[in-house]
Amino acid sequence: MANEPTSASAAGPLLRAGQVYTMAFLCLVAGLAAGFVLRAPQPAGSPAGPAFTAAPPLPPQNPPADAGVPSLDKLKQMAATQAAPLLARLAADPNNTALLMQLGSIYHSAHQFDQAAAYFGQAVKENPKDAALRTKLAISLYRAGNVDEAIAELNRALRDHANDPNALFNLGMIRLQGKHDGAGAVAAWRQLLQSNPQLSADRKAEVQKLIADVLPTLGDQSRIPGERNDAHP
Repeated sequence: MANEPTSASAAGPLLRAGQVYTMAFLCLVAGLAAGFVLRAPQPAGSPAGPAFTAAPPLPPQNPPADAGVPSLDKLKQMAATQAAPLLARLAADPNNTALLMQLGSIYHSAHQFDQAAAYFGQAVKENPKDAALRTKLAISLYRAGNVDEAIAELNRALRDHANDPNALFNLGMIRLQGKHDGAGAVAAWRQLLQSNPQLSADRKAEVQKLIADVLPTLGDQSRIPGERNDAHP
């Protein structure tokens, strides 16, 4: 994974719903876009591709030039420069998954999420069973405002790889942040914990902390229908 996710929140478990959504957004920006806790085993023949790193969110307005943060226009210019040689290569090899992934990553980092999703989408067409690719596509779709499409892509990834940790983590985050569906988020994270015993202790604790922070906001929904009593962390 390219970047370490931020910790969930230093506040106690009795967070208000709004605080939980803010916490989840911070995790989404820092951890979600880079992929969650570990790299799931790649299917045979799956391209490796570059590490995926998201730029941090910018303020609502462009900062002054001396603030040390590139403006959106500057990010766009940088992306155009970086993408130019890749686009030239892609013209001669339009189905090259590695090039498509690199372009998607460049545009995502520049906050050009629609373009990023377009290139990740092309890569997914070439490798429809690659859960990591679909997760990257889902992230760009989410950041572009296409919440339902992002969830649909993650569900497609999970149809082929039912216990993929990155897809499950991101599904929980997007359900919580994009749909205010705390119950759906908790269900995804509980499945992640149950089906991935290989998670490191710190990663497992991070997911358990997210669940613990969301549960008080659910009321009677805290018991997800159909789950066993031992599903709780």
